[in-house]
Amino acid sequence: MELAHSLLLNEEEYNQLGEYQKSEFIFEWLRFLEKLLPVTSRADIRENQKKLVEQLTSLLNNAPGPPTRRLVAKNLAVLYSTGDTFSVYQTIEKCNELIRSKDDSLTVFMWSTDLDSVVTLCFKSFEGSNYDVRLAVSKLLGTILARALTSKQTPASTKHNFRRISLEEVMELLGTGFLRGSSGFLRASGDMLKGTSSVSRDVRVGVTQAYVVFASTLGGQWLERNFSAFLSHILDLVSQSHPKAIQSQMDAIGCRRCVSFILRATVGGLLGEKAQIAAAKEICQAIWKLKKVVDAAMSDSNLETRIMTADVTASQHVLVCALQELGSLIHGLGTTAAPLLQDSSTGISVISVILHPSISVRLTAAWCLRCIAVALPSYVSLLLDRCIERLSALKSSPEAVTGYSFAVAALLGAVKHCPLGIPHGKGKVIMTVAEELLCSASQNSRISVQRTQAGWLLIAALMTLGPAVVQHHLPRMLLLWKCVFPLSPKDLETEKTRGDSFTWQVTLEGRAGALCAIKSFVSHCAGLLTDEVVQRLLPPLPSAVDLLTQLSSICKSYGNSLKTSSTVYRHKLYELLAVLPPKTYEGNFCAVLKELVADLTIPDSQIDASTFLLPSLCHEDDLLLLGPLLQETDHRFIEEQLILGNSVAGGSLEYDPYSIYEQVAKRDSIPKPLPPVLSVVSAATRLFGVIFSHIAETHRLQVLEQLLNSIKQTKGSRQQTVQLNVVSAFSTSLKHLANCKGSLGPEEVKRSALTLVMGALESNNPLLRCAAAECWARLAQVVSDSAFAAGLAQVSFDKLKSARDVVSRTGHSLALGCLYRYLGGIGSTQHLNACVGILYTLSQDSTSPDVQAWALHSLSLIVDLAGPLYHVHVEPTLSLILMLLLTVPPTYTEVHQSLGRCLNALITTLGPELQGSSATVSALRTSCLLGCAVMQDNPDCLVQAQAISCLQQLHMFAPRHVNLSSLVSCLCVSICLLILVVYMLLCVQPSVTLFLVDINIREIGLEGALLGLLDKELDQRLCQDIKETLSHMLTSMAVEKLSFWLKLCKDVLAASADFNTVASIDTTQEEETAKVDDASILTSESDERFHPFSNPRWSTRVFAAECVCKIINQCENAGSAHFDITLAQERKQRDSRDDFLVLHLADLIRMAFMAATDHSDQLRLSGLQTLLIVVRKFAAVPEPEFPGHVILEQYQANVGAALRPAFAPETPPDVTAKACQVCSAWIASGVVSDPNDLRRVHQLLVSSLVKVQAGKEAQGQQYNESTSTMEILAVLKAWAEVYIVAVEKQKNASDAQNHSLKNTKSVEESYRDTSSSASGLLDLVQADLGTLSKLWLAALQDFALLILPSEYASQLPAEGGTFYTAETIENARPHYYNSWALILYATALWLTTTGFIVVDPDEGVTNLSRPVTPTTMCQDSSTRPSVKSPEDVNTDRFHLILGISVEFLCSPRSDAAMENIIACLHALQALFDVPWPRSKIGGDQELGVELLNVLHRLILTRESPDIQLAALEVVRLILFAAQEHVKEKRRSAEVDDGAAEKETLPEFGEGKDTGGLVPGKSLVFATLELCVCILVRQLPQLNPKLTCSPAVQSGKHLLLSEDGSRLVSAALVILSDVPAICSPEGSVSVLPTILYLIIGVLKETAVKPQDGQLPLTVAASLQALKGLLSSPMARAEKSRTAWTDLLRSALVTVLDCLDQVDGLQQQRDEVSLLTAITVFILSSSPEVTTIECLQKHCIEKFKITLDSKDPFVQCKCYQLLHSIFQHPNKTVSYPYIHSLAPSIVRKLLETEKAKPENAAELQVIQEGIKVLTALTATAEEEHRAHLVACLLPILISFLLDENALGSATNATKNLHEFALQNLMQIGPQYSSVFKKLMSSSPTMKARLESAVKGNQESIKVKTAKHAKNPGKSSSIQLKTNFL
Repeated sequence: MELAHSLLLNEEEYNQLGEYQKSEFIFEWLRFLEKLLPVTSRADIRENQKKLVEQLTSLLNNAPGPPTRRLVAKNLAVLYSTGDTFSVYQTIEKCNELIRSKDDSLTVFMWSTDLDSVVTLCFKSFEGSNYDVRLAVSKLLGTILARALTSKQTPASTKHNFRRISLEEVMELLGTGFLRGSSGFLRASGDMLKGTSSVSRDVRVGVTQAYVVFASTLGGQWLERNFSAFLSHILDLVSQSHPKAIQSQMDAIGCRRCVSFILRATVGGLLGEKAQIAAAKEICQAIWKLKKVVDAAMSDSNLETRIMTADVTASQHVLVCALQELGSLIHGLGTTAAPLLQDSSTGISVISVILHPSISVRLTAAWCLRCIAVALPSYVSLLLDRCIERLSALKSSPEAVTGYSFAVAALLGAVKHCPLGIPHGKGKVIMTVAEELLCSASQNSRISVQRTQAGWLLIAALMTLGPAVVQHHLPRMLLLWKCVFPLSPKDLETEKTRGDSFTWQVTLEGRAGALCAIKSFVSHCAGLLTDEVVQRLLPPLPSAVDLLTQLSSICKSYGNSLKTSSTVYRHKLYELLAVLPPKTYEGNFCAVLKELVADLTIPDSQIDASTFLLPSLCHEDDLLLLGPLLQETDHRFIEEQLILGNSVAGGSLEYDPYSIYEQVAKRDSIPKPLPPVLSVVSAATRLFGVIFSHIAETHRLQVLEQLLNSIKQTKGSRQQTVQLNVVSAFSTSLKHLANCKGSLGPEEVKRSALTLVMGALESNNPLLRCAAAECWARLAQVVSDSAFAAGLAQVSFDKLKSARDVVSRTGHSLALGCLYRYLGGIGSTQHLNACVGILYTLSQDSTSPDVQAWALHSLSLIVDLAGPLYHVHVEPTLSLILMLLLTVPPTYTEVHQSLGRCLNALITTLGPELQGSSATVSALRTSCLLGCAVMQDNPDCLVQAQAISCLQQLHMFAPRHVNLSSLVSCLCVSICLLILVVYMLLCVQPSVTLFLVDINIREIGLEGALLGLLDKELDQRLCQDIKETLSHMLTSMAVEKLSFWLKLCKDVLAASADFNTVASIDTTQEEETAKVDDASILTSESDERFHPFSNPRWSTRVFAAECVCKIINQCENAGSAHFDITLAQERKQRDSRDDFLVLHLADLIRMAFMAATDHSDQLRLSGLQTLLIVVRKFAAVPEPEFPGHVILEQYQANVGAALRPAFAPETPPDVTAKACQVCSAWIASGVVSDPNDLRRVHQLLVSSLVKVQAGKEAQGQQYNESTSTMEILAVLKAWAEVYIVAVEKQKNASDAQNHSLKNTKSVEESYRDTSSSASGLLDLVQADLGTLSKLWLAALQDFALLILPSEYASQLPAEGGTFYTAETIENARPHYYNSWALILYATALWLTTTGFIVVDPDEGVTNLSRPVTPTTMCQDSSTRPSVKSPEDVNTDRFHLILGISVEFLCSPRSDAAMENIIACLHALQALFDVPWPRSKIGGDQELGVELLNVLHRLILTRESPDIQLAALEVVRLILFAAQEHVKEKRRSAEVDDGAAEKETLPEFGEGKDTGGLVPGKSLVFATLELCVCILVRQLPQLNPKLTCSPAVQSGKHLLLSEDGSRLVSAALVILSDVPAICSPEGSVSVLPTILYLIIGVLKETAVKPQDGQLPLTVAASLQALKGLLSSPMARAEKSRTAWTDLLRSALVTVLDCLDQVDGLQQQRDEVSLLTAITVFILSSSPEVTTIECLQKHCIEKFKITLDSKDPFVQCKCYQLLHSIFQHPNKTVSYPYIHSLAPSIVRKLLETEKAKPENAAELQVIQEGIKVLTALTATAEEEHRAHLVACLLPILISFLLDENALGSATNATKNLHEFALQNLMQIGPQYSSVFKKLMSSSPTMKARLESAVKGNQESIKVKTAKHAKNPGKSSSIQLKTNFL
């Protein structure tokens, strides 16, 4: 193909190619030419123009395909516009000759300057049109009329008799087409005048679409200005002014659909929110006017002037359309429609028409109320109350009974869409009303039917509230169910003989209602379907089935008046049986099946039901073959009536009132139940599938033969109807059999099934053929036999070889593809070759596009399924696809779509092979790209979308060879093409960022364009796809394009912010004095700025707010600079292109504020969530300009203003609950420290607390009681968080105070600031702490009851808890789970701070710590039970907190929040921080062991270091409690028995006299188990079983993380405390383990420190070792010997570690090990270390270390020896002094020759001198003089004379000063020795005098400095002082 890339066609290469390759070569050359011509110089073009024109025109003679023709034409046009035009006329003449030479029929061109004529021609074009034609003509018609309306008059137009057209005239033109069709207004035929002709539905649907195009072209602003006239005209289309348009029910339903479509597409799609509210008011006025007309007509007593009832009911269609649009409008507006409902006329308008004579109006009014309820949940209870009250008051009016029962049912159906629900008591009221209606139905025959229907409708709707409500009414409902059917067949016979037509109508209505109610119960309350309930449901079923079998005879007896009622009964019974478990009615299978077969084979209607029966039985991909009518297009709502035929216009609400409460189908705005005759067939096919799959295999044969006979015995259209029903039913049964892995049966059954499906495969109905192909494949799947499947394939092969008709070819070609789809692929090459060969042939059948499309679709399936087997066919298939793409006209869109699927499947099959560089692969790749190019130019959107998908696949497999820039420019051309991006979301999304990065559509970019599309789009699925695309783009690009994304979100949120409302927010009180006026800041730039988004919907704004949260999250993952203003500013200065989130903080606050104060409750929730995230993420960001302050502090007034509206009385509870969360986060964040500033937000929480104190009884009856629970717990949780932070701050301040005692004044001042802010916060809480503590305890008590296992349900309080009611227990439970942890922690802290002793001021000191229980809460003292003792109260509270904690920690769910686990552990820490609870846990060993086991399991299952550390702290406190208990017992025993009898005291502590520890009962064992778990997980080398494992590498030190080190250290601290709770014998048992672990950690982690800092684990090991060696058990008489032996062994282990020569020698830190030896020497009893062999070994280690070359090691060695030399026991210290003092002196004497060169060497000498000085002080008198005589010469040798001092190094100077200082101290102490030495050595004396004189002043200064700054050695010694 590279040879095609030239200016002139390479004819030589072209002539060598085959026929297929020639067309590809030409197309590639033309594509190249299209890009080349615009960039080629004019001179080059002129030079080659003649040849080029010849080549291009000659191509036209060869009859190329449409894509090639378009490129030839385009290139000729560019060629002549760029080059010479001399031959242009010759070329045109050639083209004309070509046109004349063709035999094609001439195309008719419509041209007229007369608008009326053009409109009439458009109307004629609609007649008999298909979907694409209607779209094109309606676009033309709508656009022409819009242009005619808006065009301006010009002189030229005046000359041509131009007439300006008015809106009324345009409307009249369109209205004429809608009402009269193509006959129009030019002539009125006699048929039209007589009323015998009706408008073609094609015309009406086309005109409907033209209305929408007309309004869309003129735009939203035009519609807003002209809405009144537009609405009036549209509603007039279905008014009594034009009775012929609505003369039949079918026509009326069709017209109503068209009008509703126009209103929804224009009002819903073009208008912004404010305009929609105005439109809704306009619609309300229209409804009100009509209502007044109807009322006047119905109440007029003058028969002459009274309007006929027919005329009154004619207004019904206008009302239905108006109510439906009003409902849709309010539903879309959500809570922003609140102002509309506050205008009383709206609600009254809707409720008033509930009494309309027409059932359609009553039902639509009820549906409108449902929409209002979903949009505004606060109105649900009010509307329910109003409707129930009117229903009860007007029981004698048939219209009122049906109308208000519809309304109540619709409102109940809305409740599941309202998260806040309705009060539980409403269910009881409704059940009572329903019972009364049913019981009173027989009292008045005039309204018996209405009352019966209403009663069961209310019960059925009540079931939708779910098990929590229904369980309380279940017995009453089951009783009614039992009573509605006769108890026996005999009773049914009696009924038949006794009844009349009317009583049977009432009976059937009632029983159909009962069946519907039970079906609703089974569908919505599956949790209540216990075996017992099922058994109670069963008895009436046989009677119900018996009645079913008698229906035909009953109808014969009483005439056609019962036909509808019997059909409805049949439908409802089938629906119920389909949802019940089949086993429950298996005894009735035969009877039911007989009726089903009759319904399927003897249909009452000849309606073609395929479009609603079959699509669900076809594969979604296969439906694409059947054209756009079966797709989910925007026009499906109106196009549906064209699919169903003339006798049905589609579903409508009046066909089944029971659908009023059901879930609406996706993409529908209102339920559309079909007529009963169709509904019963649909239900029958579903039930047949269930029963057929459960009957015996022998019975199946009889049924199938009966069905086949029925098809044979019928003829014509009736036969097709029967065949359709039977295939639908059988296909459903195959689906059930496949799902339950059942078998079909013996050969005879298979044969009959095959005959049945084969007949459908050759049906004239394409949809039936499609379903039959699927059924054919499912048949093979169910039989599951390869021979059978091969036989099916062979049948299709044979048929396709012989058949020439389109029907057989399409059906069997699809059957082949479907067959392999369900068999999972093709295993045989022979089968594959046969399939491919046949499908190749069929796909080239140019005489039938249908055959081509079906064959290619099947081929795409086979390509997909064959996998690598298909490789041999890839090249010919690709050639075939390209040939067809280039030759098949683009009007055959189904063929092109199938070609696209084939190409996509081929690319997937080739996969990564496309990256290859061979000539074959290159050719394949080029062909694929060529195919994509052809599809991109196709006018059909779906084909273009497939081109994008193919390019994406190519890009994924061969990215280097695919240039997506052309696709980018294609997508940027028009906003409409953005739909392609969304449509192909799933296939394009992985690489969306690769080619969308640089797109910029005007100012708002592709992202903004998608947001705009999201705001206008009504299709929810498409909206979801747009959101996913935007979210993906945001994830990929938000950080790089931060300003752009934030501006986009801000534009959306600011475009509709109601600034008047915002500005009116109360900013009085504290805010008046605030320097920053938050309202003014946040409302600037309101109307003056141009907003790219005009008044976006609340849902779009919610999405924008969610995007802001996602942006913050993305920035958090991107780096710390986004949350550090100093760093952000520095980096911004370095590179201005960098952008950081912290620089946009003002925008973030503003957006959160705008959202949080909006009218929409959903947006308020999103705004508060955004504010919460902003507070949490930016709370700690400091303000660089004001040290000590944070950046958020300046926005405190804004935060307060954003929160305040959420605490208004009318605010929904979920908004208040979220606001409480933000309040607590704000207060707890520490942003504001001034109590006066804090009080702003604190006051909001105080107001909520007052509401909580009122209790659950005082809550409003607007929402479900559980919402009160939610709000109360949110308030208590918020207070808990604030209290926790206040206590923690105070504790931190107290710790800081203790630390600051040793620090400077400035630190003390900063402490005072911290302390005041901490105490200020605590003071704020303290005022309400008494109330809060009671409420917290009550909430915890509720929670404790709610987490009891289900077997204890009977013990729960009948009236519920403090904050929940018994009826709403399940709804309340999640709110408790969300709040309990922080409340528990706060309660534990409160009890800790009070020491578990609380005085209740209102009860006096005698009533201490009274418990708050559900029974004592909110009661006065006179009704309270007897007061418990303080001990009992404390015990109850202790067990409450401990019980909740243990229950949760025992088995926290995998999704349990880490915050909850940590809060629970912190609560336990707080609990055990005070003595009284510790005494309880210490005194109950079983409890302690259980708690330790729980903590052990928690550590095993949770990897979080924070959780594990918190758990270890609890373990430490439990161990501490046990220590206290043991100490107390020992002390008590000593006091009781007297000191003289200590020998006879019993042994306390674990182990007793034997030392044995029992696993499961031993606290020590549990502790050791837990600590070993921690240590081994961090240091696997400690496990002896693992040391030989390959997983544990020997010879390498393991470097622990910081968290790991903290965990190991915490475990070691616990280990060292274990012996304290053992008896002496017990301590001996555990000591080896403890020593092994402590020394093991020391060995494994004692690595030479890089920074001079001792590792945390080493420090902890040494500390633990010291604690262990100091243990009283080491000296206790019974354990002393054993301890001594074990400690010696431990010391040997440490010494051996120092001796060890291995790979670790270089890394090992000998200082740490030497420190451990020193700890042994100093802390253990002398007999441990004074044994000669050990002592020698230790001395030897010190000697070796003293000779170390490392100054740091020498220094540490001196320090350790310093400690040993000062040991008070001479038997310990003297051997070390005797052995090591001479070495020290010798080393110091050597220093005279080698002076120190650096600070480290200086410190070594200083430490050596300190050792000698200390030795001198501790020496005996007779040896002291000798030591002083040794020390003084050494010190004097360090002195420098005056000359040397000037040139000396810093180290030498410092040594000189140090020596002089020591000499000044030693001289006076040992004056006699000093004088004697000076007199004997004049040299030393002279040297000393010189130094003293020369440095006297300097010494004073240096000494003062030294006193202030002690040397580095001191600080190191402090940090590592374990001695």
